[in-house]
Amino acid sequence: MKKNRWLIALSAIAIHLSIGGAYAYSVYKVPIVEQMGWTETSVTIAFTIMMGLAGTAAAFFGSTVEKLGPKKAAMLAAVLFGLGQAGAGVAIAIDSVVMYWLTYGLLSGVGMGIGYIAPVSTLVKWFPDRRGLATGMAVLGFGSGALITAPVAANLMETVGITTTYYILGICYFTLMLLGALYIAPPKKGEVAGSENVSKYTASKTELNQLSAREAVRTRQFWMLWLMHLVNVSAGIMMISVASPMAQELVGLSVAGAATMVGIMGLFNGGGRLLWATASDYIGRSNVFIIFFSIQVIAFAVLPFTTNTLLFQMMIFLVVSCYGGGFSNLPAFASDLFGTKQLGVIHGYLLTTWSIGGVCGPLLVSGIHNAAGSYTPVFYVFTALIAISLMISLALRRDVKQQQRVITEMKSVQSGRDVSTSVKN
Repeated sequence: MKKNRWLIALSAIAIHLSIGGAYAYSVYKVPIVEQMGWTETSVTIAFTIMMGLAGTAAAFFGSTVEKLGPKKAAMLAAVLFGLGQAGAGVAIAIDSVVMYWLTYGLLSGVGMGIGYIAPVSTLVKWFPDRRGLATGMAVLGFGSGALITAPVAANLMETVGITTTYYILGICYFTLMLLGALYIAPPKKGEVAGSENVSKYTASKTELNQLSAREAVRTRQFWMLWLMHLVNVSAGIMMISVASPMAQELVGLSVAGAATMVGIMGLFNGGGRLLWATASDYIGRSNVFIIFFSIQVIAFAVLPFTTNTLLFQMMIFLVVSCYGGGFSNLPAFASDLFGTKQLGVIHGYLLTTWSIGGVCGPLLVSGIHNAAGSYTPVFYVFTALIAISLMISLALRRDVKQQQRVITEMKSVQSGRDVSTSVKN
């Protein structure tokens, strides 16, 4: 059966929308603490395990995903993530916090990591002409999952209780992910089906190499991209983790106003993933990362001196949009630098920044705030880190341009030889 690449994209969105529901975890915390009597720290550990494992699993199982193919890998993710969510309901029913960590934390975390990378490399192959748009659509679903899950979960807990809520959502996630998995598949060799504009699958014009994962990690470009994304993730997650108390402390935003701000941040996180990824198809992935760090250097340098609540919030929204945009540009940039030969594995290795940044960002801000009694030094630290990342991104763009120049010259020489051979014949 001839597949449509836009339905492939919809399948990827269904998978990412499901696992993205994990970002709505905050709605469970208070009800669980009140009903079960567990400490807030115990409840939070489950989320920490899940987020820490997501990036690690993406790296560890990247080669497995490549071997299984997107369909089987996504089906495995559906089983693990669905079981993790439904299993959390069982843990609540039998009052076992350890089982809650193993189900919601461990199973869901591994399922999330596999489910995150499973569709991405396939989407890039279906959209060689719009790699940024393709990956942006998928991770938009991931960033937007919480917007749907949060109100649904809150209403369900009020009407049917926490246990049944986890059962219902576990089944829904499994079903939605399975439906996406059943349709998703790589394009047949030599052809991109479902596209009038691209009838043959050829390497993107921006593609510099076709490297294996082992070859990619030996290049300096890999580690430059890894460091850039690590700082971008750390800055974004740091901001997300303390945005509400930070805004209340520094500009006197009310509790209700801070809550509204946090909700809007979700829109910028999701919207930034699609907007920045689409823009990268036109202005280049290197330039987008340079814009990210330029915006953030200015934002973090200005925030300590900002007293206007509207300006303060706009700066935070811009930082969060760069955070989301980094995730959507990462696989497209990796495919440009290293090709699609083992993109799932390479993308998985790069996503270790997700786990590290998810831990380092919040720990760094809480440590500095506790030591200094203020958020102001946090901005100075991140201004320095982002300035370094800006320099790395400029160096990476220089490398990319040099490689493109070499490839163009080689093609020109080869074209001349072909013409000469044709004339002789």
